[in-house]
Amino acid sequence: MKKRVLGKNGLEVSALGYGCMGLDFSYGHKLTKKEGVTLIRQAVDRGVTFFDTAEVYGPFTNEEMVSEALRPVRDQVVIATKFGFNIVDGKQSGLNSKPEHIKAVADASLKRLGIEQIDLFYQHRVDPNVPIEDVAGAVKELTAEGKVKHFGMSEPGVATARRAHAVQPVTALQNEYSLWTRGVETNGILDLCEELGIGFVPYSPLGKGFLTGAMSKETKLGEGDFRAILPRFTAEAMEKNMAMVDLLKRIAAEKKATPAQIALAWLLAQKPWIVPIPGTTKLHRLEENLGAVNVELTAADLAEIQTAAAAIRIEGERYPANLLATTGR
Repeated sequence: MKKRVLGKNGLEVSALGYGCMGLDFSYGHKLTKKEGVTLIRQAVDRGVTFFDTAEVYGPFTNEEMVSEALRPVRDQVVIATKFGFNIVDGKQSGLNSKPEHIKAVADASLKRLGIEQIDLFYQHRVDPNVPIEDVAGAVKELTAEGKVKHFGMSEPGVATARRAHAVQPVTALQNEYSLWTRGVETNGILDLCEELGIGFVPYSPLGKGFLTGAMSKETKLGEGDFRAILPRFTAEAMEKNMAMVDLLKRIAAEKKATPAQIALAWLLAQKPWIVPIPGTTKLHRLEENLGAVNVELTAADLAEIQTAAAAIRIEGERYPANLLATTGR
C-alpha cells in the first residue's frame, strides 16, 4: 500500500483509509461486532493503516468495534475519532464543543478504544455557540497531556479553520468531496489546505455508494438508511445523476477498472495530501477500492473527466437544509 502524509506535523497514513461508520451505523444494515472486526482486520492485512470512527456512530458501538479489531496491531495503525455532539439517552442531541465536554469525550473515547492516545481528534461539526479558539485551546491542552496527537476539523468554514489553526495546528480537514460533491474546490477549503499545509480527508468519496454504479432509480433504500432523507437519493434525482455514473463507467472501461476505482483514483490525483476514506461492509468491495491506488490517470484522462463532468448538472443538494446548515460555519 502506498503512503501519504497529512499535515506539516507529518501524520503518515495509507493512501486510502477506511471509513468505519457504515459498519454498524447510518445505512440501515449492520454487521455484527464479529463481522466488523473481521473486515477491519482484513483491511489491515491489505495495508490500510488509517481508520476513521466517532463516538456518535452507534453511538459508541463503532469505537468499540474498532477497538477490538485494532488493539492487536495498535502500533501499526492511525485511529481518528471525533467530538462535538451531545448524546442523550443513546441518541445524538445537538452540538456541544464546550471545552469541558471535549475533554470528557476524549477520556471516554480513549477508554472505549483501549488506547493511550488518539492519533487524530476531529471536531465533528463546528459549534456556533463556542468560540473556535476555545475548542482549539481544549485540544491543545489534550495534546500537551499526551491524550491527543493531532487535531482535525470536519466541514468547517475557511475563516473558522484558519482561526483554529492559529491556536493549535490543524493536521487534517475532513469534508465531503467526490466527483459529484466538489464544493471544496470553490469555497476555499482546498486552497486553505495548500496554504497552511493541512491534509485533506474526503468522506463519502464514492457518493455514499451512488458512484459505484450499484444504484439506480429502482433502488429501494432500507429502513434506517439515512440516504432516504437526502435530496440526491430520490428516484428522480438518481435517474438524472446517472450521467455521472455513465461517465465513470466509460473511463473505467478504457482503464480496465471499475467506476469506484476511477472515482477514487480521480480524488487521489487531485493533490498528494488527499486521503479518501471509503467505507464498505463487503470484502470484495474493500479489495476493489484498494485497487484504485494502482489506477493511473494521465493528464489527458483527468482533462477528459473534467470536461465531461463540467457538463453534468447534479440534481439535488447533498443534505437537507437543516443538515447543510451545520456545514461551512
